[in-house]
Amino acid sequence: MHRCLILPLLLIPVPAWANAPALLPSSVREMLEAAIANGNESEIATVAKVAKQTNPASADEIQRMVNSWKERTKTTHDAIVREARFSELWTGRLEAGGFRSTGSTSEIGLSANLSLKRTGLQWSHKLSASADYRRANGVTSRERYTASYEPRFEFNPRGFSYGLAQFERDTSIGYDERYTASVGVGYKLIVSNPLDLAVDIGPSVRHAKYVSGERETKFGARASMDVVWRLAPGLTLKQLASGYAERDVYTLNSLTSIETKVTTRWSAALSYTVQYESETLLSARDFDTLSRLTLTYDF
Repeated sequence: MHRCLILPLLLIPVPAWANAPALLPSSVREMLEAAIANGNESEIATVAKVAKQTNPASADEIQRMVNSWKERTKTTHDAIVREARFSELWTGRLEAGGFRSTGSTSEIGLSANLSLKRTGLQWSHKLSASADYRRANGVTSRERYTASYEPRFEFNPRGFSYGLAQFERDTSIGYDERYTASVGVGYKLIVSNPLDLAVDIGPSVRHAKYVSGERETKFGARASMDVVWRLAPGLTLKQLASGYAERDVYTLNSLTSIETKVTTRWSAALSYTVQYESETLLSARDFDTLSRLTLTYDF
């Protein structure tokens, strides 16, 4: 008789909710929703990580909440960028430093750099200008000015094509004016939280007017490398290098800097610049170096 009673019970189907994962506790849900409402990505990631550790059975639900926020944020961002005019969405950075000494030696040095950038869905645009000036005992030892425009088109998450139009004036190495144009392709070799590495390469043409009045135009190749290494929160190491190779002229420019955040907008940076010009129309040159301590303001 007992067997007859047990057998029908075993045949009763188990409700679906009996095998469902445990629901996320309301206190944890409210904490995650509050982080999402603030919109701080690092805060959301931290709260979600702790929530998953303390509620492993609800890890999938937690991740769905985070993914939903990311999708909504991306949709909103893309709509804003798509509808914005070209004159909107620009960000900028102003970097300046200098020194002055008097007495037995009278010397002054000034350095400034301004960059503006606009990032779209696929296109980005960068405008930059810089000036380095040094004068000692009435003699100008360095006078270098540059201005450039760099458009970029990203045809996939890592690959991109670029353009470059650049003006230089550096009388210390004999150039009164030098114009550069280049196009090419690049690739982001590393894209991660601590480290970004991108390289590009393409043909180039440079037209130079020397201080002597002579002019020449040369075709060649250009390559560059851009490294950003986030050593710690608020501490970043950057390496930007570019090189030009022509029939009888080689140029190398390298800027290494370490930057620390002082406030949300202010940073302090220590940089080291290396510039090399092989034999030019006027003379042979070796490496020129310049160390700078500057303040940076982001806007």
